[in-house]
Amino acid sequence: MSIKKQVTEGEEPVSPFAKLFSLPDLNVFNIVTFGLKIEVDPSTIVEGLKNTLINHPRFSSILLTGHGEGKGKAKWIPTKVKVEDHVTVPDIDPYIQNPDEFLENYTSNIALSPMDMSKPLWEFHLLKLKTSNAKSIALARFHHSLGDGMSLMSLLLACTRKKSKAKNVCWSLVDWLWFIVRTMFHTCVEVIKALVFICFSGGTEKHITGKPEATLSTNKFIHRIIPLDDVKHTVNDVLFGMVQAGLSQYLNQRSDLETTSDTRKALDKICLHGVVFFNIRPNKDIEDLANMMAKGSKCRWGNSIGFVLIPLWMKSEVDILEYVRQAKTTMDRKKLSLEPLFSYWLLKLTIEVFGITVIKNLIRRVFGNTTMVFSNVVGPAEEISFFGHQISYFAASTFGIPQELIVGIQSYVDKLIINVAVDLDVIPDPHHLCNLIIESLTTMNSAASEKIFQASEV
Repeated sequence: MSIKKQVTEGEEPVSPFAKLFSLPDLNVFNIVTFGLKIEVDPSTIVEGLKNTLINHPRFSSILLTGHGEGKGKAKWIPTKVKVEDHVTVPDIDPYIQNPDEFLENYTSNIALSPMDMSKPLWEFHLLKLKTSNAKSIALARFHHSLGDGMSLMSLLLACTRKKSKAKNVCWSLVDWLWFIVRTMFHTCVEVIKALVFICFSGGTEKHITGKPEATLSTNKFIHRIIPLDDVKHTVNDVLFGMVQAGLSQYLNQRSDLETTSDTRKALDKICLHGVVFFNIRPNKDIEDLANMMAKGSKCRWGNSIGFVLIPLWMKSEVDILEYVRQAKTTMDRKKLSLEPLFSYWLLKLTIEVFGITVIKNLIRRVFGNTTMVFSNVVGPAEEISFFGHQISYFAASTFGIPQELIVGIQSYVDKLIINVAVDLDVIPDPHHLCNLIIESLTTMNSAASEKIFQASEV
């Protein structure tokens, strides 16, 4: 049945960001891996999806992009959903020798496979595969036009019937006035710096060079799990500092910059940048899907994300804690600015006013002149189950952004999941990079403990 024949009442317009994420050269997907504590039961999962997921209009509608043969106005078209057509249960050898490697390859194959645009843009793959961290696996692929990480996290909580409590924060008038002054100052500074970078960064060296045929698109996805207790102090600062330290060491090893002090200074002088995504909703807490859909809710479903451009601290530091200090200094400025909101409206207005050609050029200038993409999502603090399947961990990543390195971090109960997505033509050894990132955190903890011990002796 063609898309045109499925048109019914209730068609909805497509948001600018849904248009952006569905451009022909920029089809962006979210890939989520659920590690389950028991063997997956496909019939239970299918029944659960019928009772929850397809009740949301985005998951029971077809996206008509307006590109290609059916050119026209982009819109969501409601349709009848057969959940079984969106669930795949592959036949896997139970005695497979390296299940973790099989999962990585399977995830990469899913990401690179085209999605049928004539159906709602989501799918689940249920793997009866025992890995080092789970008894079985549920892989989900969602088109980014359906929503961002916060929306999908809320959907997960809705499926598990968990709710988060709202927080009430009261500030004094003096605090608000001082906050407004600092916000205005940092917004002006950071927005101007971002515009200068976007307009004049064409010659910036990214330093991660790959094969000539590199597509600058992720095609390998790996994840590692570490205890959340390993991350002390301010989580965001430590995590970003940890990633910077690991990447700095990786680039030094790649370029053989550790051989002489003169060549090491070359990397110190290069100003590399990263893209960090921010949730711009008024309510930063994860909410139940029903609350997000409720009338008058302050939290919106969909893509409510902005980004900031952050200079990466790639210098070879003797004191590894310097990476955390630099991360805190930079992130504090960004959090006090409205740069995430500015970038959100910049993308939105560009695609609405100037169209596809200009927005493509803007995307290329942002991601084509940066070294990596970083995101951090705070997950549930309590263990949850997915339609009767208790979750051991979950790992989320993104495919389709024109970037060769994407680092995403999620917390879940007492675990921290580090996701690294790379273009193998640029970073052929992602496991080594991931190991360096984790080793940096271990070194930071040792250095911090030593400083505390030394301070206690004084």
